[in-house]
Amino acid sequence: MANQKEHTLVVVDPENRRELAKISVGVNGHEVIVSQDGRFAYVPIYGNAGVGRPGTDGSTIDVIDLQARKLAATIDLGKPLRPHRAEFGPDGLLYVTAELANAVGVIDPSTRKLLAEIPTGEPQSHMLVLSLDGHRGYTANVSAGSVSVLDLVKRNLIATIPVAKSVQRISISPDGLRIFTHDQGAPRIAVIATATNKITNWIELPDVAYASAPTPDGRWLLAVSLGANRLHVVDLRTLKVVRSLEVPERSSEILIRPGGEIAYVSGTGAGKIAVLDLRSWIMQPPIDLTPGVDGLAWVPASH
Repeated sequence: MANQKEHTLVVVDPENRRELAKISVGVNGHEVIVSQDGRFAYVPIYGNAGVGRPGTDGSTIDVIDLQARKLAATIDLGKPLRPHRAEFGPDGLLYVTAELANAVGVIDPSTRKLLAEIPTGEPQSHMLVLSLDGHRGYTANVSAGSVSVLDLVKRNLIATIPVAKSVQRISISPDGLRIFTHDQGAPRIAVIATATNKITNWIELPDVAYASAPTPDGRWLLAVSLGANRLHVVDLRTLKVVRSLEVPERSSEILIRPGGEIAYVSGTGAGKIAVLDLRSWIMQPPIDLTPGVDGLAWVPASH
């Protein structure tokens, strides 16, 4: 996981709830993605400010060797971009949001070079999800309050979808048919059909949601409220909240473990990772770390 206050990548054993390693990265890494073979972690270096706020403008991605547990390389993007969220496509390429370019960068991890930029047509393209086949990318554009739809094959912009005055984060259903993004001015989640690139429904919530993640079976959507310190569970058949649970202060990201039995929620303010058993819906003892824990990624134990 990335710790943006300590400027580190932290490797944690979730079973024993202990820190295994801490590797220094640039200022600041918010998110992390792991290569498909589990060998390397990639931490985009965003800068020392929040989205839309004045501060340094990151221009690199740190590459961490997870076997050696040390910094292996730094990818230079060539200009200030505030890179934030990275995702691997089925093509093996790395796609990363580049806020200051209003784009998504395309990186070849084998050469560690920037190949292209795909325009999003909007400012503050902060988070990114990819379709299952890797043909489409979707960005949440914070201050624009929109979602951009990208053709990753032709590397062009297909559409921008107006959602609200401001949005945060984005997730995609396991079948790839629905996109979810979170209105920051009202307690609701927009449901976008990927077949039409239109909003089809709104999910009403008790609190404003910051981030969400669907369970692998497509039955539930977990939505976290950063301000209310609550995790809401939405039934994706009815689009209704069926339960709510307390999570650590200023929780910002959800990672569902492969297999779908456990969800981890990073409490950036509290420095804790909440652990939710998705079979019983009972919170387990948290993983105690330090404030600043943010982006999460899963590495199989064999790596």
